[in-house]
Amino acid sequence: MASMYAEAEQIAGRSVTVEGAGEHSTFDRTLDRILTSKMWGFPMMLLLLMGVFWLTIACANVPSRMLGTLLLDYGYNWLHQGAALLSAPAWLSGLLIDGVYLATAWVIAVMLPPMAIFFPLFTLLEDFGYLPRVAFNLDRLFHKAGAHGKQSLSMVMGYGCNAAGVVATRIIESPRERLIAIITNNFSICNGRWPTLILMGTIFIGATAPPFLASFIAAGSVVAVAVIGIVVTLLVSAFLSRTWLKGEASTFSLELPPYRPPRVWQTIYTSMVDRTLIVLWRAVTMAAPAGAVIWLSSNIYIGDLSIAGHMIAWLNPFGLLLGLNGVILFAYIVAIPANEIVVPTILMLTMTVGATVAGAQAGVMLELDNAQVYNVLVQVGGWTMLTAVNLMLFSLLHNPCSTTILTIWNETKNLKWTAVATLLPLGLAFAVTLGTASIARMFGWV
Repeated sequence: MASMYAEAEQIAGRSVTVEGAGEHSTFDRTLDRILTSKMWGFPMMLLLLMGVFWLTIACANVPSRMLGTLLLDYGYNWLHQGAALLSAPAWLSGLLIDGVYLATAWVIAVMLPPMAIFFPLFTLLEDFGYLPRVAFNLDRLFHKAGAHGKQSLSMVMGYGCNAAGVVATRIIESPRERLIAIITNNFSICNGRWPTLILMGTIFIGATAPPFLASFIAAGSVVAVAVIGIVVTLLVSAFLSRTWLKGEASTFSLELPPYRPPRVWQTIYTSMVDRTLIVLWRAVTMAAPAGAVIWLSSNIYIGDLSIAGHMIAWLNPFGLLLGLNGVILFAYIVAIPANEIVVPTILMLTMTVGATVAGAQAGVMLELDNAQVYNVLVQVGGWTMLTAVNLMLFSLLHNPCSTTILTIWNETKNLKWTAVATLLPLGLAFAVTLGTASIARMFGWV
């Protein structure tokens, strides 16, 4: 009998909070009153998550530039010097160095620093005990959309990498609600898409404001796209739960663990090995063949035009209808393996297909500063504000990268749902950009 009472006391001690039970529980309750309150929960959540995003973007700039200099300048030149010493054929050095190497180097330079910052920060919040509070705050919204509250956690993970976000849906027990989370994770902006959004927001939208407001307006435009992504996630989740994936939204008992000091070094090691390096390796293995395709399509000619030129001419009418152009659509086709190479591919194709710009080489991705990018896109490519805005929307909504598609297949083992997760976002991207372009033309904005 005594053992039963002792066991009951232990259970009560773990389950029941007693007023004045200690400084630690008082601290937890005070923090929870702020982080999970109806008034302050969402603002604090947005503030913390925006802090993570800001640190990721701001702190990644310097190492990205350093990696870019090492790989895209020195490494690229060293490889060409080595090829010249070996008297390698021009086509072979072009394919392997200008194509495969440059694409891989771009992915590493653009993707590694943000992931090396984002994943540890995200894991630190998880260790601290904050992520269950995020799920608590968002549970009501996802429940109304017919989805699971834990989808909020996989959605946030998708902001680092959609492939990692898809894997994170394993925490959702219901197969129906897990499928909804997998299909909609693409609307979380991954590392590969941030550079495109930031560049468009900076050189087009931010440039319309006075200099002292330019950076604020540019950042606001990127945040607005991220918020649109959250809204689209909820809307598509509601659509799926009422059509193809009908069913009652399951409830779950969410235990809010006590706050605890994060294990910083263990977190950094684990997030680097288990998340950053694995995802980077997958992206690199996809980027290498993409670089080869880009170089070959730009250097193999059929008649007077390269394969890329023929494809761009064929896609251009549809692209212009969407408020984009053929170069953008072709760049997204060849860059399906890695979104990180979309912008350099667009620049290279704009400068080499048609009237070739001095210094540009077919199939060779290059790095330009913001002023040069703006001049190339506007003066050579004929871009307008509509092109930039629709590129931001298309970047948010279009199909997942091939790494994520492969991950979806590995997680579902179902061709139908892998196709839905790939084609549904693409159809939505076409519909939204077509609608935006139609409205702009209706009101004479272009």
